[in-house]
Amino acid sequence: MPAPQSPARRTVLKGAAALAGAAGAGATLAACSTETNSGGHTPATPTAPVDLGAAADVPVGGAKLYREDKLIVSCPAEGQYKAFSAQCTHAGCVLDKIVEGEGNCPCHGSRFDVNTGKVLRGPAGAPLPAVPVRAENGKLVAG
Repeated sequence: MPAPQSPARRTVLKGAAALAGAAGAGATLAACSTETNSGGHTPATPTAPVDLGAAADVPVGGAKLYREDKLIVSCPAEGQYKAFSAQCTHAGCVLDKIVEGEGNCPCHGSRFDVNTGKVLRGPAGAPLPAVPVRAENGKLVAG
């Protein structure tokens, strides 16, 4: 009985090259995905009330970044407050500043509208999650 033949070196190399090509194509297609949450990070939001300090610290028509609490609070009109997670939905970095109504992510350059949480510039594909916020006795409480 003859011994089984092992595949020729050329056959093995062709198979390995085809497999590598298929893996590369899959990675390329995944990078071009139209998923709305580019990067896939879901920001944390407060599970218990967070005292943010004086409501007067948030200017009417402006916003304030509470970096340690990972929150942005805006005040589009007198006595009206909106809060959003300050963690980028792309990779989870905490926004570092607010310039002209836009929250900036220092990691990859995403920009968010501080009044709506909407993505203004990617790579983030999902808006910042809204967080309940209220004014109580002149102080802001989020969560």
